[in-house]
Amino acid sequence: MKLHELSPAPGSVRENKRVGRGHGSGQGKTAGKGHKGQKARAGRGVRPGFEGGQMPLQRRVPKRGFVNIFETRYAIVNVAALNSLRKGSVVDAKALQKAGLVKKIYDGVKILGNGNLEKNLTVKAAAFSESAKSKIEAAGGKAEVI
Repeated sequence: MKLHELSPAPGSVRENKRVGRGHGSGQGKTAGKGHKGQKARAGRGVRPGFEGGQMPLQRRVPKRGFVNIFETRYAIVNVAALNSLRKGSVVDAKALQKAGLVKKIYDGVKILGNGNLEKNLTVKAAAFSESAKSKIEAAGGKAEVI
């Protein structure tokens, strides 16, 4: 196969619809917009969520609770998950992400004490629970807050 022989799959590419180019094109006169009305006018139509002046749904529905915009969000990892890492290694947020234990780091990683740890690791994280810290140190490792 050569570069000049490449072509898209049949039916995957369409010609652009050329609207407003005369009656012969099939899209002349009103250019597929029908007759009159807000959506037929030049410029854009209505914004998403607009209900013709009626109070929109996102404003009609009651709002409940409180969202703290200053909240600290931690990516959470349990002590048992650290057993999949190499013995004696230094574990930080990037290492946990690379190992697939954390998808997104947010404001840091917090280690929780669910499960047991059999390997001595140096764990560097934003926060530790008391039980996690004691389990890491009992296995011969170190828990460092960064």
